[in-house]
Amino acid sequence: MARVALWLVAAVLAIRQMAHVLRLPPGQRLTDLETWTGVNSVDGVNGVNGVLHVKGSLYDKEHFTGTPFAGLVLKPLTHSAEKALGVAWTFSTLLLVAVIGVIVARALPGPVSRRSQLLAAPVAISLLMVSLPVRNALTTGQTSIIPVLLVLLGCFAVRGERGSGVLIGIAAALQPTVLLFVPLLWLTGRRRAAVTTAGTFAAATALTWAVMPHDSWTYWVHHVAGAGLGARADSLANQSLHGALLRLGLEGPLEIALFLVLAAAVVFLGLRRAVRYARDGQLLLAVALTGCVAVAVSPTAWQHQLLWVLLAMVGRVGAKARDRLAWPAVVVLVMTLPGTVLLPNMSALYAIRDNVPLLTALVAACAVPFLPRTAEHFRAPVPTEYGTSVPARWSRIPLLPFWRRVLSRPNLLMELLVIRVGYSAYSHIRLAASAGRETAQAHGRTVVSIERALHIDIEHWANHSIQHAKWLLSFFNFYYETFHFIVPLTILGVLYVRRPADYRWARSALGFATLLGLVGFWLFPLAPPRLMPGMGFIDTVHGPQDLAHPEYGPMTQVTNQYAAMPSLHFGWSLWCGIVIAVVAPKLWMKALGLLHPLFTVCAIITTANHWVLDAIGGATVVGAGFALVHVLAGPRGIQLPELPGPRATTWGGTAMPAGRAGSGSGASK
Repeated sequence: MARVALWLVAAVLAIRQMAHVLRLPPGQRLTDLETWTGVNSVDGVNGVNGVLHVKGSLYDKEHFTGTPFAGLVLKPLTHSAEKALGVAWTFSTLLLVAVIGVIVARALPGPVSRRSQLLAAPVAISLLMVSLPVRNALTTGQTSIIPVLLVLLGCFAVRGERGSGVLIGIAAALQPTVLLFVPLLWLTGRRRAAVTTAGTFAAATALTWAVMPHDSWTYWVHHVAGAGLGARADSLANQSLHGALLRLGLEGPLEIALFLVLAAAVVFLGLRRAVRYARDGQLLLAVALTGCVAVAVSPTAWQHQLLWVLLAMVGRVGAKARDRLAWPAVVVLVMTLPGTVLLPNMSALYAIRDNVPLLTALVAACAVPFLPRTAEHFRAPVPTEYGTSVPARWSRIPLLPFWRRVLSRPNLLMELLVIRVGYSAYSHIRLAASAGRETAQAHGRTVVSIERALHIDIEHWANHSIQHAKWLLSFFNFYYETFHFIVPLTILGVLYVRRPADYRWARSALGFATLLGLVGFWLFPLAPPRLMPGMGFIDTVHGPQDLAHPEYGPMTQVTNQYAAMPSLHFGWSLWCGIVIAVVAPKLWMKALGLLHPLFTVCAIITTANHWVLDAIGGATVVGAGFALVHVLAGPRGIQLPELPGPRATTWGGTAMPAGRAGSGSGASK
């Protein structure tokens, strides 16, 4: 059933990708292919055919970025009807992607269980379908998937070194950096395949020199193997060392010299590691690492050429089970999400954010310590240690043990990725959850009516009273803008280091509360007091707002102004206070922690950013978050494994050996 479900998912993704491409207007789908072969290219608007129709050089207008051999191969397509060609090209590309997925599934480094083999193919195809390189290749009509497929066929499907070399040689004729597989083949004992690869590449290139001498000269000499073709080399789309150095501001001979030195180092280290893993029996990993080297050292490596990086996820990293999924998760996220989602919008991180695929390729090729098959934990990683849940105090609550309490701290990289991607998704959903100004203001008037009926409408009084105490006003403005993220992240960091089990409990509760908050934003868009016209509120944080215009101020562009109910500003602070009150060992620490939600609720009301009912809503979703964790995983306390010791103490309401009393739930667990 799982296998059928996964194949259905892969089929749905393929159909969705094909439908997405074919629904695009003619000027936006298969743009590169039409620029080469059809009349609906960029120049076709003015009645000029694609560059493969034009008599003369393929590179006169620099729309064609492939090798002369690729132009020779694509020439027959110029007589195809545009609509039929689009459907056939898209379907063929999806079919090639499926073949790649099947080959990858069969080439996984063993030992692999039969169940994993059965499930690997649909999973691989699904990951390929959602990856940025495949999506980009489908939209633009690029041929970059073909060299990858030819290399995989040559390494894993074709019997005989001669046939293998022919396929890889043709791939190199289409994408010259594939020639890096020649030393890989040679150094791993497949010398006939290496010689055949080089010979096939030379023969294909010589053929194009004979048929298209001017184009060959333009590509190989004038443009230095195509380095000067296509978009600007310093654009974010060029994920190569050359592009990164240009984006850092280096130019001229210095940049070229530095690029050559770095490229030589990457080739040496990357191919050395690839040869080592190939000899170890992990040929697929070796192929992926060689492809990552090709991405890094190529003068231009566009998004549709980065499929090699996704293949690098087959390597196994980490001796512990909790670390085994970290590397595949990093690769999948990098290859499916833009850098703006993976890293925050901070100027200090621009150099990393703009080069995330390149950095992933570099660390895969040169740094990631993949386990050899002879390693002790290659097949059986160190298992995760679980604690036994404490019986519930309320027997009528139907505990659903969907997960077990883990004693050891989770993988740090995975946690950072989950927090960052989760918050990015939260921000995008929050920004989109707006039903319009009129609806939000109508809900605001409803809230005012309810608060007046309950005699809790203190917002106007608090907002104007604070104006007479400038020092207090400055304090609450600073508190509102500063501590919303600092305090929760600090608590999570301390729990991660000192109390791993409590970290998971607290993190899960915060996640559930945030998800419930998003539901509130969708169902009840609400204007805060500062954006309610005619009520006389003063926006002490953002300054005067033009309430007659939809754009109220600088914050309008970065956040949804009508996501006020529930107040996660107060909800997160209440979560902080509860966690500190529960886990802090000293009474004064508990009291100090409870000051944070108190100061926060004062800040959000006096600054006119929330209603009192918003704070009540925030408290409700936080309480629901803790309740969901309790229902799904049981009470916070856990029964620790017994260790020999002279006496026992308690932790979380349960008996605990003395040897663990001093460390709480820290590193020893």
